[in-house]
This record gives sequence, structure tokens and C-alpha cells, in this order.
Amino acid sequence: MSSWRLMSRDPLVLLMILLSAPTGVVDAVSVLGLGKVFTANMTGNVVFLGFAAAGVPGFKWPLYVIGLACFAAGAMLAGRIGKAHAGGSRRRWLVRAALVEAALLWSSAVVAVDMVPVPMGAETVPWTAYAVIALSAAAMGSRNATARQLKVPDLTTTVLTLTITGMASDSRLGGGSNPNLARRVAAVMAILLGAMLGACLLMAWGLALPLLLAGACVLLGTLWLARDESPAVGVS
Repeated sequence: MSSWRLMSRDPLVLLMILLSAPTGVVDAVSVLGLGKVFTANMTGNVVFLGFAAAGVPGFKWPLYVIGLACFAAGAMLAGRIGKAHAGGSRRRWLVRAALVEAALLWSSAVVAVDMVPVPMGAETVPWTAYAVIALSAAAMGSRNATARQLKVPDLTTTVLTLTITGMASDSRLGGGSNPNLARRVAAVMAILLGAMLGACLLMAWGLALPLLLAGACVLLGTLWLARDESPAVGVS
């Protein structure tokens, strides 16, 4: 059976791929509308923080510190939620985690209503931008920690470096047999298409709508695909 058919039969794999799309949407909002900062990709923030520390114009260290700190706070919250559901229903755990993430994204959307996008390298950044960064970064930290506890091979919903490395090193040309190729390709495409959608929505309607839709995708997707009532054995 092909890896594509196997992938389509696993609701948890489909959920992880679906949740990768809002990652692209959220980072499109943060990079294009909040002054060049990531709220899902923390590697980018660490690099940008290094640029800011070196005095490179256009990089403001408070944006990256807030993003990193709130991402970590969201991850800690998700860790507690996961451990509180250890041995309980996996569906109940994932739905509650999705509710937290969606609530944070929707809160950031409320703050972003009527907010003018902050251009890259802006001299001043309004408090609303910092609030949107904090809330959306916490949401993505919560998501990343939940995905980490699920331990689905090759799927994190936020990070693609290892995914792309695996695609290349495990390919036929790399001497491998292309394991999990379908899910790897789907994860890359989900974030790519999410980023495209987020950019289009941002340019057409501002910051609030893409954040609102990202939260809805997370919650509705989880309600649809998180069907497993077995114990949440992935939580540790």
C-alpha cells in the first residue's frame, strides 16, 4: 500500500497536516504585519535577536524577546494540560488543547481589529502589535508542545528543517527508501499554502481575519479528526 493511502487512513496524521496550515497563516501575519517577527518559528526569532544585538537596523529586540518568552509560556501551559490528561481520553485532551490555542488566536484577532500592519523596520511599534505577538506566540507554543507530546513521526506542525532534511537524506538519491514521503510532502505544502493564504488575507483585509480563521481551523479540524478515545499514551 502506498504511503499516500496509508496517510489518508490515519486521522491523527491528517490532523497534524491540517494543523500545519495555520502555522503558515500565523507567521504570515507576524512577519508581514507585526514588524518582522515570527510567532510560530522560533529559530527565526533567535536569529533576528542576534541581528538586533549586533545593531543591525530594522531589527527590534523586544519583538523577539516577547515572541520567545510567550511561546515558551504557551508550551508550558500545554505541557500541564497534557500531563493532566495522562491516561485519559486522547480526544478530550486534544480538544481542550485546541480550545486553548483557538482562544489565544481569537484573542489576538480581537486586539488586531482595525490595527494597521506594522511595516518592517518601523521606528515605533504600537502596544497592540506586542499584544498580538504575545497571544499568537503563546498559541503556537501551546500547539508545538501538544504536537511534541503526540510523537507523530516527521510531523511537528511548525518546523520543517528536519522534515526537508529527511526527504532528501532518505530519498532514493540519498540511498534510502522514501519512508513517510507523503506526510513529509504534505506538511511542507500545508505550511506553504497557509503562508500564501495568510499573506493574501492580510493584504486584502488586515490582520484580524487570518488570525480568526487560523483559530477556527485549529478547533474545527481537531473536533473533526481527533476521534481516538483511547488513553493519551503519548503524554509523558
